[in-house]
Amino acid sequence: MSQTAATLPEQHIEWTLPSRGRVGMCGLIVTESALFAIFVVAYLFYIGKSLIGPYPPEVLELPVLATICLLSSSGTIMVAERALGQGRVGTFGLWWAVTIGLGVFFLGATAVEWYELIYQHGLTIATNLFGTTFYSLVGFHAFHVTVGLIMLTIVLVLTMRGAVGAEAAERIEVLGFYWHFVDAVWVVVFTVVYVIGR
Repeated sequence: MSQTAATLPEQHIEWTLPSRGRVGMCGLIVTESALFAIFVVAYLFYIGKSLIGPYPPEVLELPVLATICLLSSSGTIMVAERALGQGRVGTFGLWWAVTIGLGVFFLGATAVEWYELIYQHGLTIATNLFGTTFYSLVGFHAFHVTVGLIMLTIVLVLTMRGAVGAEAAERIEVLGFYWHFVDAVWVVVFTVVYVIGR
């Protein structure tokens, strides 16, 4: 056994530094996850402690269509990334635009929900503990969706100008990490606010 091992040629595995973009995005995601955890814990801690209404069961409706759209955007961005890696820039641009459209729909649905909560039910951030924690948590997520949409739109504009090609695939993948993070966080927010909190 030792004789066989001695006759095998030595294999040299060369270690290279990981991509700075990937490391940076992973660091950002870890930091943002910690911030979201604080908002989620606060929301869970204050469930049912509002002294005055409105209360979650009275005003919250499940944002099913908006959730489907946002979660579907993780699939469309993956299709776009794959297309860019294969050099199909036109297909990439199309699926990238679909991803943006799904994100915009989600953000629009959030705006409509907030309008109804404020003007039909009188729930503001200052109304009660539910209002304070709801707008803080859902608003923090909406802010991240907005930031993501701005970055995605910049990439789309650059793509339409011919400035994005297959060589940008790794950077696009890093941006995709952020978008997947936004989607994953929404699963937690949806569960906490619209399932547990109702």
